[in-house]
Amino acid sequence: MSGKVIVVTGASSGFGNLTVLELARRGHTVVATMRDVDGRNAKVRTDLVEAAKAEGHNLQVLEMDVADEVSVNATIDQVFEQHGKIDVLINNAGLMPVGITEAYTVTDIERLFAVNFFGAVRTDRAVLPHMRAAGSGLLVHVTSLMGRVVFPFFGTYSASKFALEGLAEAYRYELKGFGVDSVIVEPGPFPSNLIASSPEPSDQAVLATYGAVAAVPGQIKAHANEGQGEANPPRPQRVADAIADLVEATDRRPLRTVVMPEGLDFGVHRLNEAVRPIQNDLLTSSGMSDML
Repeated sequence: MSGKVIVVTGASSGFGNLTVLELARRGHTVVATMRDVDGRNAKVRTDLVEAAKAEGHNLQVLEMDVADEVSVNATIDQVFEQHGKIDVLINNAGLMPVGITEAYTVTDIERLFAVNFFGAVRTDRAVLPHMRAAGSGLLVHVTSLMGRVVFPFFGTYSASKFALEGLAEAYRYELKGFGVDSVIVEPGPFPSNLIASSPEPSDQAVLATYGAVAAVPGQIKAHANEGQGEANPPRPQRVADAIADLVEATDRRPLRTVVMPEGLDFGVHRLNEAVRPIQNDLLTSSGMSDML
């Protein structure tokens, strides 16, 4: 199998970091993107490049801020100029606020959506004209189990992931005739730095009115940090493996791929299976079955 040219967003840590290394191991040409590659993430860039080189693989790291359209367009143009194509875009960049939903201001939520939702809008729009012209391509959207179910105190995060699910599914139907596929990966609660780096809500006046309930998000974060020291923690590499398998699939890819830590089941599989025939019937009754 010939390698593909793949762009991954949010590659500085977590699933993105593991995914770029896994794809490089499998012989693909991987462009890992992140912010601040000459500053805060300079060591991350060096570590990624050296890790790939030590195994005999090539991996490129480029500056890209998905919240900045100029940055996105410039980086995607650079990749096309250098490699002549982009076969796969993996939208992984994201933030995870954990807090009292009402206490997140409109500005707070706009900042979140700039990354979690509009970041994918920007990158998808940057690559899609080239993919449609080529008659092939793959968009991978990393959402979450909280893009399908809702937990208290994760309301703004769930809202952004629900939105991303809707975007990705609409692309799935509309792009089929162009040979471009759009899929969704729904990871479960794997260890990551997302909760530790959770953006705090800005409206302190609202927080003060919630009494003891306002302390619960802090308890969630503390519990997540304690879980990092488990003897046998869930393996986030499973998410990277699932993404790489989707990239290399030769049959029709599933719209949604759920990746849960072993032994956990939050009902997302069952929810997806229940919704699928309803969605299919909707398109079929509307005369759009060819888009399925």
